[in-house]
Amino acid sequence: MLTDHEAARLVEKLGLERKVRLLTGADTWRTGAETALGLRAMTLSDGPAGVRGTAWDERLTSLLLPSPTALAALWDEALVGEVGAVLAAEARRKGVDVVLAPTLNLHRSPLGGRHFECFSEDPWLAGRVGAALVRGVQGGGVAATAKHFVANDAETERLTVDVRVGERALREVYLAPFEAAVEAGVWVVMSAYNRVGGVAMAANGLLREPLKAEWGFDGVVVSDWGAVREPLEGAAGGLDLVMPGPDGPGGEALVAAVREGRVPESAVDEKVTRLLRLASRVGALEDSAPSVPPPPPPGARAVARRVAASSAVLLRNDGTLPLRPGRLRTVAVVGPHAVRPRVQGGGSAEVFPERVVSPLEGLRAALPGVRVVAVPGPAVLEEPVPLDPPLARRPGTDEPGVRVRMLDAAGGKLYEEHRLSGRILEPRLVAGAHTVEVAARLVPEEAGVWTFGVAGWGRMSLTVDGRAVVEGVFARDTDDPTAVHVKPPLRTGRVPLAAGRPVAVVARRELGGVDGRAVMLCAAPPEGDPAEAVAAAARAAAAADVAVVVAGTTEESESEGRDRSTLALPGSQDALVRAVLGAQPRTVVCVNAGGPVELPWRGEAPALLLTWFGGQEAGAGLADVLTGAAEPGGRLPTTWPASLEGTPVRETRPTGGRLVYEEGLHLGYRAWLRAGTEPAFWFGHGLGYTRWAYESMEAGPAGDGGAFTVRVRVRNTGERPGREVVQVYLERPESALERPVRWLAGYAAVEAEPGAAVEAVVRVGTRAVEHWSVEEHGWRREPGVFTVRAGRSAGDLRLTGTVETR
Repeated sequence: MLTDHEAARLVEKLGLERKVRLLTGADTWRTGAETALGLRAMTLSDGPAGVRGTAWDERLTSLLLPSPTALAALWDEALVGEVGAVLAAEARRKGVDVVLAPTLNLHRSPLGGRHFECFSEDPWLAGRVGAALVRGVQGGGVAATAKHFVANDAETERLTVDVRVGERALREVYLAPFEAAVEAGVWVVMSAYNRVGGVAMAANGLLREPLKAEWGFDGVVVSDWGAVREPLEGAAGGLDLVMPGPDGPGGEALVAAVREGRVPESAVDEKVTRLLRLASRVGALEDSAPSVPPPPPPGARAVARRVAASSAVLLRNDGTLPLRPGRLRTVAVVGPHAVRPRVQGGGSAEVFPERVVSPLEGLRAALPGVRVVAVPGPAVLEEPVPLDPPLARRPGTDEPGVRVRMLDAAGGKLYEEHRLSGRILEPRLVAGAHTVEVAARLVPEEAGVWTFGVAGWGRMSLTVDGRAVVEGVFARDTDDPTAVHVKPPLRTGRVPLAAGRPVAVVARRELGGVDGRAVMLCAAPPEGDPAEAVAAAARAAAAADVAVVVAGTTEESESEGRDRSTLALPGSQDALVRAVLGAQPRTVVCVNAGGPVELPWRGEAPALLLTWFGGQEAGAGLADVLTGAAEPGGRLPTTWPASLEGTPVRETRPTGGRLVYEEGLHLGYRAWLRAGTEPAFWFGHGLGYTRWAYESMEAGPAGDGGAFTVRVRVRNTGERPGREVVQVYLERPESALERPVRWLAGYAAVEAEPGAAVEAVVRVGTRAVEHWSVEEHGWRREPGVFTVRAGRSAGDLRLTGTVETR
């Protein structure tokens, strides 16, 4: 790695203007290059579940891994590390130096729209999972990015919201996962959009203290995209790199501020030094190489499939699972998600997988000789979706997909290309470009009233066979980059169509400089009768030997850029599940969601399985679990409420621009314990396919630093080999301080054959028995006796002991 002395020598070669130029991106995804230093541009890319690269183009496919909530549900840092290695290999394949992951914000409220991209409600677990991902990514010579620093735990008014959180909760809860990432050696930290304590995070003193000064972070602090909105914001503080570029709030203004003595040149030099250090680590400096030679790419699809299976959480099971293929003749696979599952969350982290294995395909492959039938049930989509094959055909041909053209002001064609989807977020710009046109030939599969939509900003139109369906000027009303560039609002109209009669569908959007250039051509078939679809599903389920219902969320209910208003499953899915449960006593309900949803029928389901957003191998991993080829090894990283109304901490909407974290230390299971109420499923819950007895526990003694070891003996009392996640929690009921009723202190996963006993060794670190002293601004330890409890979840603890700290 580049030494400080070598970095200083390089910085001395540059004048002020050239140094300042490096502190803003060269474009949307690349940093500046500097030939005098042998510095090439570094490329950054989303994201947590795959590496998209620098273009939003469905033809440039990426491996799609399970969502971060699924990674946290593994409770397996070694496997998370393998995922990090896969991400690094994908990054190198796409020429990416910096992966913008992991997201270390917490599941403070179940309404958080970006739950799927975060790990957990528990700061310790989020930190452990995040650190494992950091080590895996950076072990492949690619930088990881800990984001979004800090308290960026909701999406409502996310660009401007001022989060107010007490100093102790900030240190013990919200900063804790970032501290763990720094301890793991993370090379990049991203500052958040929001404010904390009235100060925008890009300019917040927290970037200096504790991040750089106390924790010793020696990497680069990059802004979230478009987060720096004021001239010189963060210029004299802890922010190092403003993205995107090339235009930004620095440039000439920063040069002038340095020359006028308002910003010390040493601050600029420090930022450039950090960029050079990062460049050295990822091999972007001449004669430098990544700090660790990249390993050969692993079996990426096999890793994705194993994670999809291992992260599945078995919430409930009466013995229906695993299925016994030899006893099956017919399996009914029910629900729209069974054919088109949600495999990733919406927003900036999306990638384009080459293919997706659906639950239907996975089960058909796993059950040769068994009749596996698809029963769609009622539709759940709340908006039309981008036109894609097989509905869409390129005009004038029989090729699947759409035609994209760029037109000049007179309507003349500047260029044309064939695309596979009606979602065109980055049409190629050429000189004289005035209008983007997306066109398709659609052959309706059914007669009735179809809904068509065009998404974008400014002047837009949509026609069906020349008839105007949408026309108008739609002014941009937000600065949120996701709404502008990734998912602009949809304007819709309805048209009656005859089955089998082709229609020409054309969307046009005029380009406006500050409004981006994204455009989407969307369509949805007639809605149909939900009650009739539910009844048909029940009949099919009754005629089968077993039914597998896949129910889940939609992009409208879980996506970056907005929080949820309800935890109810969209559409008629609750009615669908209840009807199938009533018709088929051997029913497995699979929940395809990134965060908590209400499951009002959960007590009636013989088997209930949470599958998250499972990535491109979701269906294969699910089939492995359902047939018993793999253990459903997941444990909940977040408490699931029975209803939104009963959730102790749920507010995501600011009042007067402020969001106050009134609960302090008490979020997630801690809040439920303090309220004395029962959720649907506790943090840490998950069953597996065998049974476990907790036989004994030995805790301590504590060392001088307060750390100690807990040894728990468990026995597999079932008929199958299995894996158990032994969780250790601490309590301090007689404390002089305000504390959570109980908090996670450590865990260990063990495996055993039927009848065998095994010892889980859980090491409890110093920080678990420390608290942040607001008066002394430091970590302190309250001497005395802590209660140590071990078990299967925050609400199922079977052994109790004590340990005394000094």
